[in-house]
Amino acid sequence: MPCVGDWLNNPLSIVQGIFAQNVPNSDWEKKVTEYFKEKLKENNATNWVPSLNDVPVHYLKPNSLVKFRCMVQDMFDPEFYMGVYETVDPNTNARVLHFGKYRDVAECGPQQEIDLNSSQTVTSERQTFYCVPVPGESAWAVVVLNPQCHAYISASQARVSPSTSYTPSRHKRSYEEDEDMDLHPSKQKEQHMGNSSGGDIHGCVEPKRLETEASAGHHLVSPNCSPPLDLNFPLPGEKGPACLVKVYESWESFKVNDVLEVFGVLSVDPVLSIVNSEERDSSTLEPMECMDTAEEQRVHSPPASLVPRIHVILAQKLQHINPLLPACLNEEESKTFVSNFMSELSPVRAELLGFLTHALLGDSLAAEYLILHLISTVYARRDVLPLGKFTVNLSGCPRNSVFTEHLYRLIQQLVPASHHLRMTIENMNHSRLVPHKDYTANRLVTGLLQLASNTSLVIDETQLEQGQLDTAGVHNVTALGNLITWQKVDYDFNYHQMEFPCNINVLITSEGRSLLPSDCEVHLQPQIIPPNMEEYMSSLLTAVLPSVLNKFRIYLSLLRLLDYSISDEVTKAVEEDFVEMRKNDPESVTADDLHKMLLVARFLSLSAGQTTLSRERWLRAKQLEALRKARLQQQKCVNGNEL
Repeated sequence: MPCVGDWLNNPLSIVQGIFAQNVPNSDWEKKVTEYFKEKLKENNATNWVPSLNDVPVHYLKPNSLVKFRCMVQDMFDPEFYMGVYETVDPNTNARVLHFGKYRDVAECGPQQEIDLNSSQTVTSERQTFYCVPVPGESAWAVVVLNPQCHAYISASQARVSPSTSYTPSRHKRSYEEDEDMDLHPSKQKEQHMGNSSGGDIHGCVEPKRLETEASAGHHLVSPNCSPPLDLNFPLPGEKGPACLVKVYESWESFKVNDVLEVFGVLSVDPVLSIVNSEERDSSTLEPMECMDTAEEQRVHSPPASLVPRIHVILAQKLQHINPLLPACLNEEESKTFVSNFMSELSPVRAELLGFLTHALLGDSLAAEYLILHLISTVYARRDVLPLGKFTVNLSGCPRNSVFTEHLYRLIQQLVPASHHLRMTIENMNHSRLVPHKDYTANRLVTGLLQLASNTSLVIDETQLEQGQLDTAGVHNVTALGNLITWQKVDYDFNYHQMEFPCNINVLITSEGRSLLPSDCEVHLQPQIIPPNMEEYMSSLLTAVLPSVLNKFRIYLSLLRLLDYSISDEVTKAVEEDFVEMRKNDPESVTADDLHKMLLVARFLSLSAGQTTLSRERWLRAKQLEALRKARLQQQKCVNGNEL
């Protein structure tokens, strides 16, 4: 392990050094950011920063540098804090300047008090994001991203005891005596009442707070918290910590549902854990100072041992979440990686096509379309129309069998994030798909459709039986239709709805044609009928080498990120070709068919590593579409159903 020194184990000491050298110059904050940015570039140092995604909180040293890969689930109101404050020793009248940035609690020595009337006091603002692990993130992506995590946990167990990991190592006597004043200069009290959303600076609690890791599920129970704390994970059964991420610079560039990687100072001070009315009643707060409702304080100030705080030093919005790819493809080293992989693209595509053909019971046409679907992405929006979406309805799937379940498991092994939604009457009537605003708690209550960009959503319609949809069920089905058609989810804000654009790859498996809209229906024609479906599907993954599987994963993620264009010459040729097609068959060839063929041609070109459309790929796209439509026509003749 490279020697990373105090900047990893005690980043606040580094900040203190820079602060002391540069005060009163305001450039000290910029120098802190530059210092850590340079340090993280050295010797792959980012790999050795412990990750909250993998290491339980109680194995991490408080106030150490950590990283967290997460999705912004909610944004709280901005809060004010003391960026710079001054302490005074009553005995000697000695004065010391301190920084409040990257901290929840104002600190001072055992014989010092905060001078609330100091002219040196600087009040600053920060933004708090409520962040959760990326919903539906595949297990393989976590393992690949942090292979060192197991070694780190072992080392951490040796040097950090869970029972003492939250014990403060500093003097906070003045805070506990004057907690309502430390970060509340008298001149700023009214601003705090109106703007501070975090309860982390009010009151104090017993230091022996929970030492339970925040990775046990959706609801966590605290001895002082009733009812159980809902961590607001979008998907059921999700594990990992939720965090309050406090951002100091450029927070305007981040929004709800963005996927971020943040590096910052871990704060798990027990004094942050104000969770019930008894604690608030016993605090020294005056009634008028506590403007938040009890529920809002409980949600916005959960126990730090369950919902730790991260004070962000560096943050970046991620282009993708595939750990096998470079984080940014524009850098020179990344371009070399891309060019090397593109040189061997053809055999990778051939192997992937074979693998998916076996998964789809020998149907190579369906496998072709599944590849096109998996590399599709919304690349632009024209007015309200999302360009690049390619929802596939795989009809003709075996009913009430394990086929869709195992197909999903295979897809889960190929993409970084996914979710399997079983479309039953009960699920539609009782599931919470659309996020809604809870004004009592002042938070966004999540739903199943609050997903990160490029998540694969597999909707299993084969389990749908006759029944009655209630009002909630109708709303949920409508939400799914809007997601597929417009790539947006209308979040419910009670008195109005707010559109949140998204980029979700939706695959629908059904027996007949789906009740939901789609861009392309492909009727499955099995060439193999395995006697034991479960055994057959399970054996497919074990037959693939891990190195080959990783190539599949890189292939599908990389091609989504490539640029694509059509030359004027090819555009003219396509237009002329379409006019001829209309002349030959004016009834069945429509503008919608042209749009669909252009989409197929786009993804067909990208799947072969070509970033421009060629005549050859256009003809191949026409051929695939002709085969697909002929198959649907044949099926229509067989069962007499309307398409």
